[in-house]
Amino acid sequence: MSELVERFQAGDVRALARAISLVERADPDAATLLADLRAVAGPQPPRVGVTGAPGAGKSTLLGAMIRVARRDKRSVAVLAVDPSSPFSGGALLGDRLRMDEHLLDPGVYVRSMGARGQLGGLAPGAAEAAWLLGAHGFAEVLVETVGTGQSELDLPSLVDTTVLVLNPNAGDAIQLEKAGVLEVADVYVVNKTDLPGADRLVRDLHTMLGLGTCGSWVPRVVATVANRPDGSVEQVWDAVREHRAFLADHPEGRALAAGKVRESAAALVAARARAWALAACERDGSLTAVDGRRSPHVIADRLLELAGCRAGEHTSNHHVRGRQA
Repeated sequence: MSELVERFQAGDVRALARAISLVERADPDAATLLADLRAVAGPQPPRVGVTGAPGAGKSTLLGAMIRVARRDKRSVAVLAVDPSSPFSGGALLGDRLRMDEHLLDPGVYVRSMGARGQLGGLAPGAAEAAWLLGAHGFAEVLVETVGTGQSELDLPSLVDTTVLVLNPNAGDAIQLEKAGVLEVADVYVVNKTDLPGADRLVRDLHTMLGLGTCGSWVPRVVATVANRPDGSVEQVWDAVREHRAFLADHPEGRALAAGKVRESAAALVAARARAWALAACERDGSLTAVDGRRSPHVIADRLLELAGCRAGEHTSNHHVRGRQA
């Protein structure tokens, strides 16, 4: 691990790839590696998440955003999550095909991950993988989700700015109102505006925003044709920079940024607590013995007692009493 940490700090891309692989397969050495790297890592760069329905043009937009960033001499890392087969468990990892023009650029790193059946648009280990990309020194970290529907909302807690990609085939205004994912976007990108209906979609979005938004930030609406070098993708970056300034300078933005950190920390605690609970049940078979009386609630209360927590203790106490699991 010490050699891997040294190579990682020296900027070795193979060390980065090895570190992400350890995290992705939940290797026992991953926790040690992450702890060693966190002890020496600097501040994380801001992250941009790109989400949207299948076929909206997410990968094409990402490729164009990379092109603009590299023109400005900013290094870019992309974490692209692809859907996994429900039968074989494998993934095509086809996002790299959309960004092939950047694969030989040393200032661009593209890592694909299979969702492995996880809901929410991300993959197991995505949070740690995104952190590793930032710790490696990339100026921009972009995260692309699986093609999402109306309720895959894990992305906003992982990134600073959420970009939702839509196209004129997304449906009418009622469909927009139904799509819960719209409520968490910071920037709307209407892609493929060379298709019929694009102007109407832009109007519908502005109408929706005019009815009221939660908070001081009013999401930006940007119209693009991502596969054309017409300058519209620069406006996406402009909107992202505006949102970053809001998070840094506005009191409500700073509170929002702090909330994202809390959500990410809580998600990590939940994942580790689940792993500990499963291991505890595996070690002590009597916890889950089927005798007609033990419900999952009784077992959960017993596990909380073993962890030093009081059953039924509310999270509003903002702390957990007892020893660490």
